[in-house]
Order: sequence, then structure tokens, then C-alpha cells
Amino acid sequence: MNENHDLSQAILHGLLDQQRYSSNEMLAPKLLVNTAQETIWEHLLDEFETCLTFSIAVAFITRDMLTPFKAVLSELASKGVHGSLLTSDYLGFNEPEMFAELLKIPNLTVKVSQNAGFHVKGYIFEQENEKTLIIGSANLTRSAMLKNYEWNLRLTASQQGALVQQVEEQFALQWGQAVSLTPKWLENYQENYVRRPQTFSQAGGKQKITPNQMQREALARLDKIRQKGARRALLISATGTGKTYLGAFDVQAFAPKRFLFVVHREQILEAARASFFRVLGGRQEDYGILSGRSKQTNAKYVFATVQTLSKASVMQQFAPDEFEYLLIDEAHRSGAASYLRILEYFTPRFVLGMTATPERTDDFDVFELFDHNLAYEIRLQQALEEKMLTPFHYVGVTDYEYAGKMIDETTSLSRLVANERVDHVLAQINYYTDTNQTPHGLIFCSRQDEAQELAQLLTERQHPSRALTNEQSIAQRDQAVKDLENGRLEYLVTVNIFNEGIDIPCVDQVILLRNTQSSIVFIQQLGRGLRKYPGKEYVTVIDFIGNYKNNYLIPMALHDDRSKNKDNAKRELAFKPILGLSTINFSPIAKQRIFAALDQVKLDSLHQLKQAYYELKQRLGRVPLLCDYLEQGTLSPQVFFNNKRLPHYGAFLGKVKEKINLTQYQAQLLSFVSQELAPGKRPHELLLLQLLLKEEQVSEQDLISVFKEHNCYYNEELFNSLDLILSLQFFAIKAGKKLKSQEYGGLPLVEHDGFYYRLAPDFKAALQAGKDFKRLLDDAIECGLQLNKEYDSQQQFTLYQRYSRKDVCRLLNWSKDLSAPMYGYWVGEKECPIFITYHKDKKAVRSKDYRNSFADNSAIKWYSRSPRTLESAEIKRLLARDGQGRQILKLHLFAKRSDAEGQGYTYLGLADIAPDSVQETQLAGANGRPKKVVQMELKFRKPLPYQQLKFLTETQDVNDGR
Repeated sequence: MNENHDLSQAILHGLLDQQRYSSNEMLAPKLLVNTAQETIWEHLLDEFETCLTFSIAVAFITRDMLTPFKAVLSELASKGVHGSLLTSDYLGFNEPEMFAELLKIPNLTVKVSQNAGFHVKGYIFEQENEKTLIIGSANLTRSAMLKNYEWNLRLTASQQGALVQQVEEQFALQWGQAVSLTPKWLENYQENYVRRPQTFSQAGGKQKITPNQMQREALARLDKIRQKGARRALLISATGTGKTYLGAFDVQAFAPKRFLFVVHREQILEAARASFFRVLGGRQEDYGILSGRSKQTNAKYVFATVQTLSKASVMQQFAPDEFEYLLIDEAHRSGAASYLRILEYFTPRFVLGMTATPERTDDFDVFELFDHNLAYEIRLQQALEEKMLTPFHYVGVTDYEYAGKMIDETTSLSRLVANERVDHVLAQINYYTDTNQTPHGLIFCSRQDEAQELAQLLTERQHPSRALTNEQSIAQRDQAVKDLENGRLEYLVTVNIFNEGIDIPCVDQVILLRNTQSSIVFIQQLGRGLRKYPGKEYVTVIDFIGNYKNNYLIPMALHDDRSKNKDNAKRELAFKPILGLSTINFSPIAKQRIFAALDQVKLDSLHQLKQAYYELKQRLGRVPLLCDYLEQGTLSPQVFFNNKRLPHYGAFLGKVKEKINLTQYQAQLLSFVSQELAPGKRPHELLLLQLLLKEEQVSEQDLISVFKEHNCYYNEELFNSLDLILSLQFFAIKAGKKLKSQEYGGLPLVEHDGFYYRLAPDFKAALQAGKDFKRLLDDAIECGLQLNKEYDSQQQFTLYQRYSRKDVCRLLNWSKDLSAPMYGYWVGEKECPIFITYHKDKKAVRSKDYRNSFADNSAIKWYSRSPRTLESAEIKRLLARDGQGRQILKLHLFAKRSDAEGQGYTYLGLADIAPDSVQETQLAGANGRPKKVVQMELKFRKPLPYQQLKFLTETQDVNDGR
């Protein structure tokens, strides 16, 4: 397609008439603002990714945006892309430390404007055939890029465009008058710099503390649990999210006559007592400490160490019912004998356990101890969005490579602590972190001997460090933490002892030099640096990614993605996502390593499913059902539906040795509901079945009322389809040696006489033949309806959701499942679904020319089957138009990135054939002989969002190029 024509259309669309002129969204003028769906920084990243060079002119830059900026520039450097940055010393806003960080970037030339009123904010990107300008109000600061309400206009123009040339002339003028950023200039600037006064928000004084939104929700859940008569409950809250304050708020709501707080470390008592005093108020003498050094047992509120309180001589000073409310901090430790003695002796009206890491309790079931009453769970991602934690900038870089081999699980100690590896690690640390400030870092490595050697080597390189392993005493660990806090040490190097149970708020660097063992451990180690601290605006996280089998866990952990869906993980990895004010970046090679790990792992293996099942069973104290996985957010039920070895959830329960009694016919019925309906692509069948499980018969009008209540579309074709689906006639197609419908019992589930729907006799009999079937059936139906909330039930298909060919046949209300012979498309009477695999397997591609390709986000070039000509009946039906020249067939486009994604295709919406694009052409067949096909351009009714287009078309060498 002609680039100038595209650009002309985009300009006419944006500036003259958006209805009359179609446009490539990536070329059209657009106002960029920060929203919950997209940020200005994401749009800049899009331009950085494809530019040949760039020029930036911004008055102000903050250090808190330099880490992701450096990550992008590092990626550009690997591609040989260089850029220019013009900034200022206007108002003394830009700190000397920021200028020092800019000097580290090798592929960036920086100048400083001497214009006293320099206040511009503009970004210029040179692409292959055009230039893009982003001009408006956004400086290169984290707030402007990610949060503030900014207006920025993105314009794309040709190289010869007058506006581009005007902007470049102005840039060149200012650039020529500016001075180069050099160490000498910086030295002079620093000498004369007057630092602006800084204010830090920190708890203290008499400021009133009130619950935030998440804490209010948790308090409401606790109150509801108590109203039901519960005597114990567990609260899970990520480190740094205000567990202690939340406990104090609940004690305030409960208003006990006396209250007991139990914790495992004496150092925590004073801080806990101060937090409770700020919430509860009263007299200082109401708050007592019970520990090895203090015995204030008569206070109204007693804060005790478990070591002291668990002694029989101390406990017996109190009556068993002395305290109405008992709070156990770090409750995952409560399986220890000392805690159990306390819980057995005291009989409070209510016990609350608080922990950040219940899964780390080895053999003890902490959920059972608290009667499986999980009141609330505050996860890391939620806490970041609620601004309860310090934002982080995560950078995934490649680990050290020796003789062409990347570090992996088997690498010897000599390689892990080689001087060259330490050089590599320090080079990355120095590039990404502020070298003008003393770092307070935690380094997690894989082995204790590695920690010792690494700490010594870092110290020799003028980075004072100390290794901490389980060989040191608590006192030695405490002293090391103090040395880190006061700056005598820069790094503590450890293996796993700081995963939980340690609070070092000053930590502003987390360095990961080990294999990702699990998502839980990854989040625990990441969370060590996220507690808020005066002066700490962000945390730098550098993850050295080797050739590890578990690399696939990284994007899943960062996004709290428990779906076990490879496609989700790849999407999360393909983009540079943003979590609140936190950013995530991977170097190209590190990204390829993770793609490689994803290709090797089977996320939905029976082992993985069993592990998720046992964890949830422990939480609930009973056998989990499908809806429990949804409610708890631990695993997507889709994993069970997509597993070919598990026809239904009852079959999985049998794998974990649960006694499930099902007849053969009941199992077949469950298989049908689970495989065909429960994935939730359409709610209509599920709603009808749910209604019939309650009512003897249901009229069509009753059903219509239910559809209206659930905002579902309906028409005559839909009602016909319901009959065909629930009678299994739709599935009367060959599947091996028998019909597919026979796999589901071969008998109708529902009878419809034209007026009323009723359950078929065999189905009714199955419902009466044992409780297990009814329980599993109800669960599958309800689960399907919950999953359907992700879809627009007023439409047949929901944009950018995934569907299989069989799903499409059903949702188009066809009489038969035609997915087997459909292949790339099927020309029906009214509608034609088209399925596109963008990156075909190399063995399947018969010709390098036989590739569907996106012209932009508004159209795709598409080929028919072969052999086809313009005279083929199929092509004539495809191209047919009515008397007004309108396309008769509705074309539904579905696409997937590659065959590795399985059977699902993403729905891209309706499309129209561009009449002037239709032509016959020839492509080489398997035997080298040319075959006739018809080529045409399909125009999307709704242009693709950029990220959808990017994911479908972006080539990943490891993932797709194999």
C-alpha cells in the first residue's frame, strides 16, 4: 500500500472528517493522555521500538524516570540506534544527580539549553518513511509519563512536511545554542546548585490515621465473619501494606476490654504498640510490653513476645478468658509449639492471625488453625495500585555468559563468582542505579558459598557487602541490617533467609542473581524493597536472567497471573507493562530466554493442577469446586476445560483420590457441559439449564425474561441453535469411529415442544441418581456464567476474546459443527468466518509469498484457498453485493499469532472487502507448480488497538523462529 496515500488518509481522518476517511490509527493525529488503559510512556515506547533515531527536548527530567528510560536506550543501543536529548537548567529543577545518570548512557548525546525560559516538551522520532512528533505538556518525569493529566498531540508527517521541518529547525536552533553535557559542566553546575527543599510524607505526630479502601473492605469482611459466629480468622496482607494498622482498626471496631498482641521478635513490639496507640488513643500506660526485658502485665493492651508469653509461669498469671481479643502477628509461624500453647490456654472471644506468606508454612496448615476463615487478602499488585507501597522499576537483563554458554542451574561456583561475572553484574548495577547515593541493596543468589564469595568480591571492588546465611545468629543478622541502614554496608548478600520476616524499609535496590524458584518466592524477594521510607521514591530491581527452566515464572509473578495460560504470559512479556507507577522492562536477550522457557514448559500439566488443588483445599478446608478457583483467584477454571485428558472436573477429582460416584451417563453429561458450555463463550444454554434445574418447565417467554435480565441478545436463529445444542444434534458429526454426540451420551438434555422447555427424562433420572453429579453440574454451570462476565452477551462475539472454530460454528447459530472441514474460512449463507494464523509453521508454509499480512491496523491482505478464480462459485458468493452495492456476507475475522497458541483465535471484528483490491494471482504449490488464488484486502470495521496488532505481528526469534 502507498505510504503517502496512508498518511494522506490519516491526516484527512484526523483533521477533516473521521467518518468519511478511514485511517491507520498509528498514523492519524491523536491526543495522548494518561488513563487506566494507556499511558503517555507506553506511546513513547511504541515509537522508540521502531525509530531509526530520535530527538527529545524537555525542560524537566526526574531520576525516578531514568531507570525505564535507560532500559529502553540499552535496547536501542543493541540495534545501533542513537538519539539526542536537549534539556535545561531552568529553575534549578533538574538535579545534578540526574545529569550524572544521563552521562552513563552511551547512545545518547545530551545538551543543556542556556535559554532562561526553556520550557518545551517535545519528542521527535524518525521512522523509515515518516517522522512522528509528540508535543504537549509532558516532561520526562514519572508523574507526567504515568499519572498526571497531560495533553500531548501525536502527529505523523512525511520527511518533507512543513510542520516537521519547522519543529526540526527550532530543535536545531536551540541545539546549536546549547552547551554539551560533560563532566566539567556538571562539576560547575553542582558547585552552584541550590537544592530545592524536599518534603517527605511519613507517619508520625498527631496526624489522624484512617483506613484506606482495601482496609475498609477487609474490616467489613471481618465483621461479617464474626456475625456468622466465627471465633478465628486469618488475614493475608503483602509486606508493607499496613497489616498492623489494619489489626488496630479491627480491635477498635471490636472494642475489647483487654487485648493481647503476640509476635515473634521483640524489636517489632515497640513499633506495633506505637501503631495501635495512634489508632486507639487513650493513655500511654494502657499499652504494656511483655518480653524478656519488660513485664507490664497489668496494661489494658498487652504486646508480648511469643518466647516470653508461652512460658507456663507467665501465661498462668492471666486467666484463660483475660483477653477478649487475641492477635497473632506473622501467623504462618503459629504452628510452632510455643504458639500452640498460647492458643490452647487462652479463650478469647476472637483470634485474628495476620501474615504475608501463609504458603511458606512447610508442613503446618495455618488455614486450619484459623478455621479456614480467610477474611481478606491484599496482594502486591493491588497494594501498588492503591499506592500503599513504593513503586519499583524492574529491569530483566541477561546474566553473564562464558564461552557462549549462559549461566544455568548446573553452573559451577567458579563461574558464578568469576571476576568477569562480577564485572558484568556491577556494570549493570552502575548503569541502572544512582551512583551519587549510597545504595541500600539486597542481593539474592543461589548458594551459600556463592553469597560468601560474592560479598567478598564486591567489598574488594569498593562496594562494602556482607553475606548473610542461616549460619549467622539473629544478633549478627540484626547488626548487619543496622550497618546497611546507616550506610556502613551497601549490600547484604543472601540466599533465602530474607524472603520473609524481615523489615528493612531503607532498601532501595533488589538484585536477583538466582533461578526463580517459584512465583511466591519471587514476590517475597521483590517485596523486600517496597516498604515506604522517607526519601525513597522508587526501588530499582535488577533481575539477571540466565538459561533457567523456571524463567517462565517471571512475567506471571509480576502480573499475579495464575491462569496457567501461555498466551497470557507471552502477551505480558511482549509489551513493557506498567503497574501503577511501576514499570517492567526486559532486555531483548532476556526476553528471548523467557520465551524459550515458556515454549518448553507445560503450564497445565496434571502436576501443576494438583499443586493448585492442594493449596486451595488447604485454604478452604474442603474439596474445592470450580467456582472456588475463580473466587480465590488461584487458578483459571479454563485450565481444566482445556485439558484433553480431563473430560470434566469430576475426572480430575478422581486423580487426586477424592471419592466421586458418577454413572457413565452422568460423566458424559458433565463432559458435555464442561467442554462445550462452561468455558462461558455464550450464556444462553447455561441460563436455560440453570432455570430447568429449578423449574419443572420453562416457557419461551420465561426464557426471554431471563435473557433480558442478563442483557443477552436473542432472535429466532438463537432459539433454533439452543434446540440443536441441547438435543446434541449440532454434534452429530463423525469423531473417529463414532459421532461426537455419542461421547456426550447421544441423548437430548432438553426437550422443546415449541412452547415449553423441559429436561429430558434421561437427564432427570441422572439428576436423581446421586448427589455428586448434581453438585458438579451446578458448579460447572455457575462457573460458566461467571466466566461469561468477560464477554458481551449482547453480541455473538466479543472483540479481542478468543474462540475456537467450533465455538464460532455454535455462536453463528449454525445447524452443525463444521469446524473439521472449515480450515481457513467457510462461506455460509449469511456469514463467513475467516481464520488467520499470522506466523505459520515453516514446514506448513508452501510459499514465502503465501502469507496473510497486515497493511496496518485497519486492513489485512488475505488470500483465498487454491485453486480459486474470480469465477469460482465460492468467490462469487464472497464478493456478492446487493442492489445498493453493499456487501451481502458478514465477514468475521479471527486471528492467532502462531500454531503454538493452540485452537483459540482472537476475534478482530467485522471486515469489508475493498473492491479495488480484489485480483487473481498465483502462488507456488507444494510441488512447485503455481496455483491460482484470489487476493483481496479486508478492511476492519473497527481498527485494531495497537497492542493487538503488535502482538499478532511481532516476531520473537525464540518463540516463532525456531
